[in-house]
Amino acid sequence: MAFEDLLEDPVIQKYLHELVGPTGMPVAAAPPDGEVTDEELAEDLDLELNDVRRALFILYENDLATYRRLRDEDSGWLTYLWTFEYDNIPENLEEEMYRLHDALEERREYERNHEFYLCEICSIRFEFGEAMDFGFECPECGSPLESMDNDRLVRSMDDRLDALEDELNIDADA
Repeated sequence: MAFEDLLEDPVIQKYLHELVGPTGMPVAAAPPDGEVTDEELAEDLDLELNDVRRALFILYENDLATYRRLRDEDSGWLTYLWTFEYDNIPENLEEEMYRLHDALEERREYERNHEFYLCEICSIRFEFGEAMDFGFECPECGSPLESMDNDRLVRSMDDRLDALEDELNIDADA
């Protein structure tokens, strides 16, 4: 996928937004060709230098930007020249999907293996042991805790896991 096409993809825009947040999005959404300093980016984008540096560091942590340091011989100051590496985005998204799959699988098992009680007034959910400790009364309002059927939640997780497994070509029976 071409570099420009990556940035037009709404999934990738959302991914970048989740990484750098709204203040860092101008940095992530308009990467220059070649190397650039954080000061140049801040000036070009009319952003605070700290916001630019924060976004660059987050991109660096996620293998989406690299830098090289230059030391000024006279002053000893370090200059960081940044390069954007958005070719890694598809791999990063796939890794995120695998992490989501594993977390969802773990949560589904937790939901299947525990019994829950709900305060319908406060909408607070308790595991059986907690509900028993409170005498099956809500500690907030004193209302009785009702047994909660979480089958719909588990089915929803099953559906999402099936979709992720299809997307990732995971054999669920393996």
